[in-house]
Amino acid sequence: MRLLFIRHGDPDYQGDCLNEIGLREARALAALIPRMDVGTCYASPLGRSQETAAIALGRAVPGAHGRAAAANCGDILTTLDWLREFPAQVDVNDVPLLQDAYYLKTLPDGSYKKRIVWDMYPSYYVEHPTYSDFEDWRTTLVAHNSDLLPVYDRVISSFDELLAEHGYVRDGRHYRVERENQDTLTFFCHFGITCVLLSHMWNVSPFVPLQSLCMPTSSVTECFSEERQKGYAHFRATRIGDTTHLTMAGLKTERLPHSALFTDVYSDYTQRHD
Repeated sequence: MRLLFIRHGDPDYQGDCLNEIGLREARALAALIPRMDVGTCYASPLGRSQETAAIALGRAVPGAHGRAAAANCGDILTTLDWLREFPAQVDVNDVPLLQDAYYLKTLPDGSYKKRIVWDMYPSYYVEHPTYSDFEDWRTTLVAHNSDLLPVYDRVISSFDELLAEHGYVRDGRHYRVERENQDTLTFFCHFGITCVLLSHMWNVSPFVPLQSLCMPTSSVTECFSEERQKGYAHFRATRIGDTTHLTMAGLKTERLPHSALFTDVYSDYTQRHD
């Protein structure tokens, strides 16, 4: 089995659609799609992923943006609610020990705005090794002061149900092959949710890929099942965050404002810090 995770193009978060850069990225992706064998396609319900999928699959409604752009995709694209960007949030207001873990935004009443659980400072993550442990991350302060655990478990359960429909059944820490195949499943989704799914397939803490990988907008991440033993499948990545389609289209990724790419050096304030 082959799994493709395609991140949405550069977004207009306020409009939940693609901005001009994102549109160019999606068009570049569309030029490569016919050679990719995308198989069965799924998408996040969020507009930026819907529009990316519609353009990439050649079905975008002219002049439409966000979810409306995918109105013609019903026969080739299935929307999965659990594939939306990983939504778990942490409330640090009553947890002083976590207030050094995140860039904090203050609300009008003086309290701190909730933060996405995985968008923590690397300095906090690396000094608290429990976040890297496959089991112990569930016992951390972040897990206890957020909806991380129920959201994570719902996502991976839904993912496993889908893989089981294609013959790969989760059995403990591995996948049991009940019906071997060479199907391709393509997911038009987001950085965070992709890292969560990779962490589950690889039996590592979700904070490991979330803190250590970068998948630029419109990039392609590819995994294949490895079945060296009969009835036993393991997933390996052949590429992560691949932007070959942008290079082929003459777009330079390092000059585009990709989310999830932070400043190389702190003194460069032309690049993203938080």
